[in-house]
Amino acid sequence: MSEDSLFDFSILDQIGAPYRFFDAGEKIFLEDDAADTMYMVRSGRVDVITYGTVLENVRAGGIFGEMALIDDGRRSAAAMAAEPTEVVAIDKRAFLTIIRSDPQFALRVMSLLANRLRRMNKEH
Repeated sequence: MSEDSLFDFSILDQIGAPYRFFDAGEKIFLEDDAADTMYMVRSGRVDVITYGTVLENVRAGGIFGEMALIDDGRRSAAAMAAEPTEVVAIDKRAFLTIIRSDPQFALRVMSLLANRLRRMNKEH
């Protein structure tokens, strides 16, 4: 999901998706943690990190941790709040509800994954 695409957070409120707050420097999850939730940044900024390298800065409206809902695998990177940050936690049930309500959301998630893969391919 690009930073310029807008997401209507009201669907998350309607389904009761929990909001979480993190201070700057606080870990959201670590690489290799068990994973069952993706996150959408409501405000602030999150750094996605592996082996000490920042892979991506995720800002308001952006998502991270989405692979957890697709392949049920462990975390492939860590996520840390780069500044005071509010996120919405989206578990598999909420993810499926969002997709039923807004099928384009699934396409935005797939597009995000494809863009990340293309960027990684260029870097290696």
